[in-house]
Amino acid sequence: MSEQNTPIRSVCVYCGSQPGRDPAFMEAGRAFGRSLAENGLRLVYGGGTKGIMGAVASGVLSAGGHVTGIIPEFLVDMEATRHSLGQLNELIITKDMHERKHAMFERSDAFVTLPGGIGTLEEIVEIMTWGQLGRHEKPMVFANVNDFWKPMLELVDHMSASGFIHTAHRVRPMVIDRIEDIVPAIKARWAETEAPEGDPATIAKL
Repeated sequence: MSEQNTPIRSVCVYCGSQPGRDPAFMEAGRAFGRSLAENGLRLVYGGGTKGIMGAVASGVLSAGGHVTGIIPEFLVDMEATRHSLGQLNELIITKDMHERKHAMFERSDAFVTLPGGIGTLEEIVEIMTWGQLGRHEKPMVFANVNDFWKPMLELVDHMSASGFIHTAHRVRPMVIDRIEDIVPAIKARWAETEAPEGDPATIAKL
């Protein structure tokens, strides 16, 4: 694992707790995990050790990286096993989903969304909403593995064209097809942003 001269320390990854039907999804998870570790970046994620979530975490750990899992108590036995959670470098168990989401936001300098379901979608849309409201300027990425996010991105374009996204310049998720291009793109976006951290006090009130 190499140390990088970058203000980015941790990347939050949203993704499915299931593997999905396309083997490319799991491979993308493992590959991105390795990419994070090789670039000296910590993983912050929802703590699951199954599906794509588990693939990302194992990718980071296999390459000598650091993993912080944040999971509410009620999901521990649904999305993970207590034994596998013990393999993480840091485990934070929260009382509910709201506390989990804020903890993930506070510990992350960028957000990457791999394929997933409703929960994954809800998490990245909330981060996009906070960006639209001007509460942060942290980089956001859709890892568009095999065009998985194409319908979602078309919907966002439709909303904008219909006049419902008036601050589109703040909702600037990057759409990246190749896993190996994500970390360089995040670093480049960060370099363009003057104040990426936003106002934590204001975020806490949302």
